[in-house]
Amino acid sequence: MKIKESRGRKIFKAFNYTFLALLGIATFYPFWYVLIASFNTGRDFMRGGVWIWPRAFTLENYQMAFEDPTIGTSLLISVSATILSIVLGLIVTALAAYALSIKTLPGKTFMNFFWYFTTIFGGGMVPYYMVLRDLKLTSSFWLYVIPGLYSFYNFVLLRSNFATIPGELRESAQLDGANDWTILSRIYLPLSKPILATLTLFIGVGKWNDWFTGAYYQSKAALYPAATVLQKILSEATASSQIKAGQETQLGNVTSFTSQSLQMAFVMILTMPIVVIYPFLQKYYVKGVMVGSARSAISSDRPFPSFPIIKAVAPV
Repeated sequence: MKIKESRGRKIFKAFNYTFLALLGIATFYPFWYVLIASFNTGRDFMRGGVWIWPRAFTLENYQMAFEDPTIGTSLLISVSATILSIVLGLIVTALAAYALSIKTLPGKTFMNFFWYFTTIFGGGMVPYYMVLRDLKLTSSFWLYVIPGLYSFYNFVLLRSNFATIPGELRESAQLDGANDWTILSRIYLPLSKPILATLTLFIGVGKWNDWFTGAYYQSKAALYPAATVLQKILSEATASSQIKAGQETQLGNVTSFTSQSLQMAFVMILTMPIVVIYPFLQKYYVKGVMVGSARSAISSDRPFPSFPIIKAVAPV
């Protein structure tokens, strides 16, 4: 039997759906606007009136973006730095989290205190730059990889996850002759796929969008990542949006793209990798965030509840 809804509930549902629809449109439209602007000729876009669909469709903006040696090099640097940061960062975080999740580790209390205590203070930009300079990283590609290998937040999430894995699994593996590396790679990591996917997104998105490191600590412009190049392109645009009517190619022919249309194409190039990759990791990401938030509240020093062991008794 269908229950008849009251008038007030119908009004509430209509208001709720309308509000959510408007919120979704307001959230999605800026992305859509940049997308159609990147596929529209720059000169035509300057005339205005391009809101829903490209009026003068073209791929010239993307062609010029990929042909620009500066943009191409910066994309290669960003891709390399992101992949290396994810792989090496997960390895370092997993090793540290596994070691400090073992209750019988000698000196565990001191190391926990040392790791937590150092996160309270920060030296500031100038001392940090001096350390990077002394390590010869300010003119190196490894500036984008080595300083970010360890993240205290990622360490806490993974350590909390490892601490909830029953210690009986580790003890059983040790009795079978497994070493710590085998236990970590064959037991702990497979049981932590959701949180590892979450950390992969955290590290990858953070490194891909990091323009600050290149802008303030990198001394070689040729080693700027894509985010830093985009930030400099946007900062060089005038506040009054006085865009050049066109640019000339090496042959001297005037083209139909503008600096603004090139910026839109570059923004989409930086955004699309995250948009494409996220759906494949979404279920692990959501599960990892939920599991990580729940397990972070559990102290790693709290003993796990013992599970009763049922012994089979042979009939007499």
